[in-house]
Amino acid sequence: MKSNASRNSIFFIHLFGLLLFGFLTLSPVRGQAPELQQRVAELKESMAANKQQLAQYTWVEQVTISLKGEQKKQESFQVKTGPDGKPQKTPIGQSPAPAASSQSGGRGGRVKERVVEKKKEEYKDYGDRMKSLMERYVPPDKELLQQAVQNRNVSLAPVAGSASQVQVVFHDYAKPKDSMTLVFDKEQKQLVGIQIASYLNDPADAVNLAVKMARLPDGVSHVDSVILDGVSKQVKVAIQNTNYQHL
Repeated sequence: MKSNASRNSIFFIHLFGLLLFGFLTLSPVRGQAPELQQRVAELKESMAANKQQLAQYTWVEQVTISLKGEQKKQESFQVKTGPDGKPQKTPIGQSPAPAASSQSGGRGGRVKERVVEKKKEEYKDYGDRMKSLMERYVPPDKELLQQAVQNRNVSLAPVAGSASQVQVVFHDYAKPKDSMTLVFDKEQKQLVGIQIASYLNDPADAVNLAVKMARLPDGVSHVDSVILDGVSKQVKVAIQNTNYQHL
């Protein structure tokens, strides 16, 4: 889950920027398939250029996993782009596992340990399901985006307190009654945030994803942070990317 969040989010940033610019220049925002296809062709070239620029950087990714508000695990990785174009991650630190209680010996202690291990497996399975769900949205699928436009499931809305930002909202994108909201700065021509509201098997089992974007001094787009929130199980994965250094 952690590596996919980082890998996928890196490459879809510029896609969204160009796509949103295309939507904002269409009037009205409807099923303009020829123009949308043109924007998709343009974004491919832009993504390739941005990918090449990102390959010149290394950065630190910190992943924090929490359960019911309590931090359970934290890992840090040095990340760079490998020869195959995919991020290569080297662990550079990991928080120690909680120390076992000295009073947990005997049969009662062993039973408790088995219960704890079972819970770990349950939440690992839940985390894997969250990961699989996230991969339906990140990176976004151009066919699903186009389908949403053709079905008129896209709407524009202002951002409260900001004259320069607009929200582009996709409804029924990957699942019925889900939503993907993109916040775009029209003046800077920059995507500044993404909010995804979806669910696992049932709408009651909600999973939310929030992505915050930023730019390096030379204009290269990158993911600043990612929050993946499994609401019903109160499992949260937070990813922070920092310390970008030119190779």
